[in-house]
Amino acid sequence: MCGIVGYIGKREAQNILIAGIRRLEYRGYDSAGIALVDNGVNVIKSQGKVAKLEEKLVQNGNLTGFLGIAHTRWATHGAPNDINAHPQTSQNGKITVVHNGIIENYLTLKNSLHGYQCQSDTDTEIVANLLEHNYKDNMLTAIAETCKTLKGSYALGILCSDTPDILYAAKKESPLLVAVGEGENFIASDMAAVLEHTNSYYLLDESEIAILTKDSVKFYDFEQNELQKNLLYADWDIAAAEKGGYPHFMLKEIMEQPKAIKETMNPRIINNDINLDGIEIQADKIHIVACGSAAYAGLIGKAVIEKLARIPVEVHLASEFRYNDPILSPNNLCIAISQSGETADTLAALRYAKKCGIKTLAIVNVIGSAIARESDNVLPIWAGPEIAVATTKAYSAQIITMYLLALKLAKTTLPTEKFQSLLGEMQTIPEKVQSVLDQQDIIQKYAKEYAKRTSIFLIGRGVDFAAVTEGSLKLKEISYIHSEAYAAGELKHGTISLVEDGTLVIAAATTPHILEKTLSNLQEVLARGANSLIITTEALSNEVKFSANIIKIPNIHYLFTASLTTVVMQLFAYYVAFELNCEIDMPRNLAKSVTVE
Repeated sequence: MCGIVGYIGKREAQNILIAGIRRLEYRGYDSAGIALVDNGVNVIKSQGKVAKLEEKLVQNGNLTGFLGIAHTRWATHGAPNDINAHPQTSQNGKITVVHNGIIENYLTLKNSLHGYQCQSDTDTEIVANLLEHNYKDNMLTAIAETCKTLKGSYALGILCSDTPDILYAAKKESPLLVAVGEGENFIASDMAAVLEHTNSYYLLDESEIAILTKDSVKFYDFEQNELQKNLLYADWDIAAAEKGGYPHFMLKEIMEQPKAIKETMNPRIINNDINLDGIEIQADKIHIVACGSAAYAGLIGKAVIEKLARIPVEVHLASEFRYNDPILSPNNLCIAISQSGETADTLAALRYAKKCGIKTLAIVNVIGSAIARESDNVLPIWAGPEIAVATTKAYSAQIITMYLLALKLAKTTLPTEKFQSLLGEMQTIPEKVQSVLDQQDIIQKYAKEYAKRTSIFLIGRGVDFAAVTEGSLKLKEISYIHSEAYAAGELKHGTISLVEDGTLVIAAATTPHILEKTLSNLQEVLARGANSLIITTEALSNEVKFSANIIKIPNIHYLFTASLTTVVMQLFAYYVAFELNCEIDMPRNLAKSVTVE
């Protein structure tokens, strides 16, 4: 969600910090700010985008100094405005803080800090005041004592006016890393912010503190014991976080999907068999916990696993999982799906499953993330950095991982020839996704035709329904058009009352044995004045000639069509948003990594 960058070194910090938070704009935010140390701590902050902060810096004569912190804020406590923007400074000006996450007991702390008056509505200002209150002459002690008092999730970047050559950081349940360079060091909530300067970094683990000078980095736990940590290296370069000539990161990442799918799939298919990184999975029931798009990848996984492996699968919204008192048994498996690996609700659901004593498996894009570290086993999707807030290639890689898992689980029950046939078909997905991408002009034409619709319904059955749930989300996320996905047979149970002349209904109809049922449901809305856009396979296209608007995807086993339907819907949503002049990469109110509950 929010973005943190901190710098200490031999160079002027302002431009480094501004460039860093620009790299984090994709995370979603509504205000930005910066603080530099130079004869005290100087703070400039502004509601709105980083560009507004830069204008304000120019108006104020810019800031100087070799130590500083910067932040992009996604509002939780208090409206997005200049006062509530970070950094937040303590009452007497000694401590300056940037913060990702939520302090759940901030009201209790606020009431206990007698003599301190808050200027903002944020929970972060409470942290700054509490640090100042606990500070005597040792910042490590003050940070440790403060952190032990805080409840909730947080990543903190901290400056103290008494130590103008030290940068402090602390972390609990919100991602933060320390990157190291030559005569300079950094903190960041995402490696993309600092990758142009270094690819060497340490990950802060739970309940850890970092103390940085320009030449050294030290780590401590909340009991102030010094820690030794392993240096890591980012395996992607800054070009991966650039647009590469595309107008938006989202379009670039849509186009990267054939490559992303190959990189997820190919290393795990060895000698006509599936090797899931040596992981052997046995379960009599599977619980998938995830949020948003990842939950919809779980729905596709459920359909394919149940069909092929005949193992029951339940997909839970992670935010509801532990509150619904789920029925878990020792031989169950919990699969947590998350692009970032830091999704707060999914992490909490994973921890609940572990507490209940069942095995856990993480499907994530970030190997060093909290969900990956805390799971019993990990299947990285290897999709590479994804910058646009609305996921595309990571979602496709999640689906492929679910296919691999389903086939692996079904290996002992499927006839050998059936297993090999499905494995072979799955390996054609990258080239068939490319075939869909090659139709982007046709899809753009339909997007332009329907961009002004105020409400869109998407329908399908079975795997097709699972696929259109994600298509509906994409439309909502980036075009702001009201859209809803329905199992086609459910449309007549109430929702059909919303269909009127000109309502657009998009139907995914790629499953041969239930095609007639889906088409019957589509005819029901056409009879009430709806317009239709049908996504179907080349083999089934003759069955839907009653509609003039058809997008054909290549023939493939129906269990795998979601990988192709998804790409159609991604392009359709993208071009609808493009026609409406929406901010595609950074949709309003959304964040890339949702690290608060």
